[in-house]
Amino acid sequence: MDVDRERLREDIEENAEFGRIETDSGRGRTVLTGTEANREAREHLVERLEDAGLDVRIDAVGNVAGRWTPESADPEAAPVAAGSHLDSVPEGGIFDGPLGVYAALEAVRAMQDAGVEPTRPVEVVSFTEEEGQRFASGLLGSSVAVGERTVEEALALEADDGTTLGEALEAMGFRGEGLLDAGEWDGWLELHVEQSERLESADVPVGVVTAITGITHCEATVRGEANHAGATPMDDRTDALAAASEFVLDVERAANEVVAESSDTAVGTVGSFDVRPNATNVVPGAVEMGVDVRDVEYDSMETVVSRARESLDRLEGERGVETEFARPFDLEPTPMSDRVRQSAHDAGERAGIETMDLHSGAAHDTMHVAEKTDAGLLFAPSRDGISHNPKEWTDWDDCATATRVLAGALADLGGA
Repeated sequence: MDVDRERLREDIEENAEFGRIETDSGRGRTVLTGTEANREAREHLVERLEDAGLDVRIDAVGNVAGRWTPESADPEAAPVAAGSHLDSVPEGGIFDGPLGVYAALEAVRAMQDAGVEPTRPVEVVSFTEEEGQRFASGLLGSSVAVGERTVEEALALEADDGTTLGEALEAMGFRGEGLLDAGEWDGWLELHVEQSERLESADVPVGVVTAITGITHCEATVRGEANHAGATPMDDRTDALAAASEFVLDVERAANEVVAESSDTAVGTVGSFDVRPNATNVVPGAVEMGVDVRDVEYDSMETVVSRARESLDRLEGERGVETEFARPFDLEPTPMSDRVRQSAHDAGERAGIETMDLHSGAAHDTMHVAEKTDAGLLFAPSRDGISHNPKEWTDWDDCATATRVLAGALADLGGA
C-alpha cells in the first residue's frame, strides 16, 4: 500500500491558500475559528472528503467527520478514526494541523486504491478550535467530543469582539447537529509535525509518541513597595522585580535539577511578566508571573511546582516581600495506547520505514481522545524544529512517508 505524494501535497498547498499571509520567508497562514479563511478551509475539506466517497457530517460545535464504509466493513462496527485540525495560530505555518487532516484522508484513499478491505468503517476528522486563539484555551472540539465540555458551554464561549462560537459557526454554515462522540471509536490516530528536532537529528522519518506531556500553569505574585528610584537608598528598598528575578532563576534551577536527577523530559518556564508600575524611575512595587511546567512524569512536575512555592517562601523571609501562588490549570501526562503504538511500529516495519519512540512536549487533541478510546500520535520531522511560524517546514517526502505509516496502522486497526 502506497500513498500519492503529489495528491497529498496538492491538498496541503491548496489549504495553505486559505488565510495566506505575505512573508519574507517561508509560507504562512492565519486561520482563526469562525473567520472567512476558516470557512473556506472547511468547505474545501468537505469537498475533498465527498470526492473520496466519504459520508460527511458536521456536529453541533463544528467538528467535521467523513466516514468511509466499504462493502467489507460492518456498518454497525465501531470505526477507527484519524485526523487533526485546520485552524492555526496567527501567522502560523501550513503543516500544523492540516497535515494530520489530509494525511488521514490520503490514508483512506491509499486503502481504496490498494483494494484494502477493512472490517470497520474509517473516519477522517477535523476538530474545531484546537489552537485556542479565538475561543477558549485550545482543544475545544475534542473536549466536547469526550464530554469534558458540554455543547451549550462551547457554543456560549465568546471571542474578544463578543461573538460567540455558536454565532461564528452559524455565520460560516458549520453549526451542525448531534455530537461527535470519541467514545464510539475503536481507535484513534493523529499525525502531526513534531515541532522539535529529535527526528531530524536522529535522521528517522516517523516518530511514535509514547506519552503526551502533562501541563501545569501557575500564577506567582510578588509584592514589594513602589518608590522613587533616585531618592530611595539601596538598603531601604523592597524591590518586587529583584525578588521576582530570583524566583525565575529558582524555577529554572529546579527544572534543571529534575532533568539531571530523575526525568530528562521535564521543563519549567516563567514565560510572562507584568511589572507595576513599570516605569524606569520607579522601584517596582509588584510583579505577576506566569509559570509553565511540563513533563511526561507527573511526580517531576510536582517537584518543580513544590520548589517554586519554596522559592516564594524564601523570598518573603529574605527580601521582605509578600507573595501569592495559584495553580489554575493542571493536566496530567497522557500515555498513548500500546495497541495503537504497536500497529504504527508494525506498519513502519512492513513498509521498510524506520520509526522511533519519543514523547510529545506539546498538547494535542489526542490528549482528550485518549480518555475515551485507544489513541496514538505520530510525528513527522520538522525542519530545525520550527513551528507556529511561517518557516515551519516538513519535506513533502517526509509527509508522504509518515502518511504511509498512518495508512498501514489504520488498515491494521480497521481489521484489514
